[in-house]
Amino acid sequence: MPLVHLMIGLALAQFLFFMFAVGKARETYKVPAPATTGNAIFERYFRVQMNTLELLVVFVPSILLFGQYFGGYLAAALGVVYLIGRFVYFSSYVKEPKSRSLGYGVSVLPIMVLLVGAIIGAIRATMITL
Repeated sequence: MPLVHLMIGLALAQFLFFMFAVGKARETYKVPAPATTGNAIFERYFRVQMNTLELLVVFVPSILLFGQYFGGYLAAALGVVYLIGRFVYFSSYVKEPKSRSLGYGVSVLPIMVLLVGAIIGAIRATMITL
């Protein structure tokens, strides 16, 4: 499970990177706190951060549970795909929001696999103990 923990740590570090990018964009595009609107490019950075936060809520528990039932190597591999997808999403969304689909899909698909696998693993474990 250390690889799963590493993926969670990297996902959290990635989120902090996005958070700092929002702070820099806030300064660059003159959007004073607590405003979250006022400049279209700043809003793109902000949406990437918020969308990533929304996905982390599902990613973190899903990768932990999936790793428990199906092993850390496969869970970590899916975590790598998620991280790559988030960086693709970040770069494409900031450049042109309409181009975000690939990055979104590459980051959501592994989360769906992790979540479904976690549920299946829990059901299988429950059936064995009954």
